[in-house]
Amino acid sequence: MQDIVDLVERSLDPGAADAFAQRVAGQAAELREAIAAGRYDNDQFAVGLEMEVYAVESGADSPPAGSDEEAGPGRTCRLAALPDEAFEGPANKELGVHNAELNTDPNVLDPDGLAAQATAIEDAFAAGRADAKAHGCDLVLDAMWTVPPEAGSYDYLAAVERYGDVTVAEHMQPDPRYVAIDNESLAYGGRSVGLSVPGFEREFPTILFESLATSIQPHLQIPSAAAFPDYYNAAIRTLGPVLALSTNSPFLPADLYGDVDPETVLNETDHELRIAAFEQSVGISEQSKVRVPCDIETATDAVDRVVADEVYAPFLREWLEDSPRETRADRYWEFAHKRSTYWRWLRCVVGGDPVGTGDERSLRIEYRPLPTQPTIRDVVGLQALVAGLIRGLVSAGHPLAELPWEAADESFYNAVADGLDADLAWLTADGERTTDHEEIFGELFAYARQGLRESGVPADAVERYLTPIEARWEAGVSPSDWKIARVRERLAEGQSFEGAVTAMQREYLRRSRESTSFAEWL
Repeated sequence: MQDIVDLVERSLDPGAADAFAQRVAGQAAELREAIAAGRYDNDQFAVGLEMEVYAVESGADSPPAGSDEEAGPGRTCRLAALPDEAFEGPANKELGVHNAELNTDPNVLDPDGLAAQATAIEDAFAAGRADAKAHGCDLVLDAMWTVPPEAGSYDYLAAVERYGDVTVAEHMQPDPRYVAIDNESLAYGGRSVGLSVPGFEREFPTILFESLATSIQPHLQIPSAAAFPDYYNAAIRTLGPVLALSTNSPFLPADLYGDVDPETVLNETDHELRIAAFEQSVGISEQSKVRVPCDIETATDAVDRVVADEVYAPFLREWLEDSPRETRADRYWEFAHKRSTYWRWLRCVVGGDPVGTGDERSLRIEYRPLPTQPTIRDVVGLQALVAGLIRGLVSAGHPLAELPWEAADESFYNAVADGLDADLAWLTADGERTTDHEEIFGELFAYARQGLRESGVPADAVERYLTPIEARWEAGVSPSDWKIARVRERLAEGQSFEGAVTAMQREYLRRSRESTSFAEWL
């Protein structure tokens, strides 16, 4: 632990920020020149995916209906920590010891590529589950855990040790980057960080409450740097409607609410609490580092935005790896590190894992606000929706990017609060401003289909990807709506709020494992 503390102290030293900023500026200048010269262009659109999950105690399937366990919390679905041995396969470590991340290598956006993505994420999840179960845990496809560990949610999330001026969260992965980010955030918050959502408000001595939530992040490689802003700016305007279709985290862990009135929580809770957990944990700097990004005019603007962003928990490569910088990733190490703290809900990733003719170079959009979904098919469906929609809008010359940015920003946060019932903003193909959901979602799915067809995806495959997601709109039910309705039903049966949330979570987990898509729950 002392090695980690020493690294964190180096990171938080004011001199480190100056040296880091100089490195970032020099590397950014090289990236700008290469992008402007077309050296980050490719001949293909491509897709990739990051998916976060969390762990529960093994054997956490829902108990039979009517069993004694239905009455209250109990062991099923209880949060669990993953041992290091569970990460020897495809799973990667994330912020909390209960979190894991699964990634796919990129594929060309075409029929084979999308199929390969689906297989890759399904295989990775199956292998990750097998590794976890071998060590008494299991992995869950969900956006926020609600059944606490044995210690209780607040005590678990707030457990810290202090080494001089450095705070180390007990249930955070002992990674110096995470610990440095934690301490940087604590410095901004006056040694604590608060979470405030309907029904709950409290200070924490660490940012670990960010580990409540898990997400999926589709990636779309854009072939042309010159055209990149068109895709990026259009994507910003899709954030609200796409999030509205996918909301899946309306409840915190049940024991955090205390003596709250259940009806107040049900009526006022955000449909996507993940956004609050992330923005209020690591987004509290003077610049508000977690937010909807502004438009860009050129692809190099994406580099400039990272440079101009507030320095946060800086590291120099030689602190961790003092060897020659032989690869492209090595040469731009500090820039990549800073981009990793550019926590916008949409961002550009420069370089890495291209598909096509690029020489280890690419520009891709990272679509970040989506919660993890109930099934793999739902995850893949949203990945296809995002890729097809962004490509379809731009290729058709749709004027959506002309929607005022302020309207897109408001639309996004309305979706956070109200899900499919949100006031959403859109510009139709005729250039008319609309808030009508029939028009918005009608065009959204039409242009997603068009983008996938232009990628060569046959009609039957397009429907296989998009129909389960479209069914949510047709039914007016997202995963968060389903969760809220199930808790209402349990309360009506006389259960306590904590018991109702826990029973909902057990049913969610059972259905998640027995279903091919959320559409089967509707």
